[in-house]
Amino acid sequence: MLLKTTLTAATALSLLAVGGAAAETLTIATVNNGDMIRMQGYTDDFTAKTGHTVEWVTLEENVLRQRVTTDISTKGGAFDIMTIGMYETPIWGANGWLVPLNDLSAEYDVDDILPAMRSGLSHDGTLFAAPFYGESSMVMYRTDLMANAGLEMPEAPTWEFIREAAKAMTDRDNDINGICLRGKAGWGEGGAFITVTGNSFGARWFDENWNAQFDQPEWANALNFFVGMMKESGPPGYATNGFNENLSLFQQGKCGMWIDATVAASFVTNPKDSTVADSVGFALAPDTGLGKRSNWLWAWALAVPAGTQKEAAAKQFIEWATSKDYIELVAAEEGWANVPPGARTSLYETPEYQAVPFAKMTLDSINAADPANPTVKPVPYVGIQFVAIPEFAGIATEVSQEFSAVYAGQQSVEDALAKAQALTNDAMEAAGYR
Repeated sequence: MLLKTTLTAATALSLLAVGGAAAETLTIATVNNGDMIRMQGYTDDFTAKTGHTVEWVTLEENVLRQRVTTDISTKGGAFDIMTIGMYETPIWGANGWLVPLNDLSAEYDVDDILPAMRSGLSHDGTLFAAPFYGESSMVMYRTDLMANAGLEMPEAPTWEFIREAAKAMTDRDNDINGICLRGKAGWGEGGAFITVTGNSFGARWFDENWNAQFDQPEWANALNFFVGMMKESGPPGYATNGFNENLSLFQQGKCGMWIDATVAASFVTNPKDSTVADSVGFALAPDTGLGKRSNWLWAWALAVPAGTQKEAAAKQFIEWATSKDYIELVAAEEGWANVPPGARTSLYETPEYQAVPFAKMTLDSINAADPANPTVKPVPYVGIQFVAIPEFAGIATEVSQEFSAVYAGQQSVEDALAKAQALTNDAMEAAGYR
């Protein structure tokens, strides 16, 4: 504990030294997931070290994206710190909308950030957001239900295995769904999931000339497979389920499998919250044998909007919240399994964390993601569950709404793909890509 006390004291001194300004009140927009809510519970530590106080605006994922995008593009100035991700950061950094994080302290150790995270949160080599946590996606499954079905989960399963296992584990009489997946509209919710699923089936958003590809058989194959599997083995109303809804279902013991963000592993294995904490296994996201798995790459990160009057204090908060010392603070209070994952190399070199059952699978999933080569066929874009162009968020939100209408039984797969094809090409033509 002497080492930890010394480190904490050193961090406090370095934080107080930065900016040397009077105490500020920072307004922070963030997402309503478990790790961010946990961070809010520790902000008294930040206030004690710096004198700055924090006001939180905590929002559902789709609402957060809408609010921060509107605020920063209109220079509204509502927030001193925004929680954003790998899609927004390089685009907003290139627009001059974010404060560069190129002067963080030596103690912070920027070089310790995992290369995949640092690259995805930079523009032209300049870091514009610091990762609170990083993630890919993977299979989380009930080991007891898998064993009862007489099956064994491969470390690297195929989609066909996942579908058959889901059918075998489904028990409608006991309210157990073989699989729980995102269907909720939103480019970063159900849109993200069906995009990576499409990648594994050989689909892509655009060909090399920016022509939409929803009229190609790979998209029909992916969407028909997804809808068929969810009809067989998914929960009712899955068209409105996103990350938080499926997390709740899994923790209640109502899902045989859940394929989603690796960051969820600490919540499904926490006996305080999960009724199935002692019977959860992990595997890589599935594929179809074409060389691409259905896993993404993402970081929820903290950024400072340009024009804030509280830049120095905002940077102090970012240093505190994304530091090695914050990880140690959470580990000391709640155990290593509950620290924010996927952001720092040193975490995966820590023996205590190496013993966490999902640590290696998380890192393997992150390392398996390749944003520069996301699809089977060549594409003109970077990004796995998103296309890194400014127009994508609007287009993909509309496409995801069409797909969610399929999941809700309101239209056919064929109709949804035809609408997606038309609206995407129209938008890209208007934007000058075609």
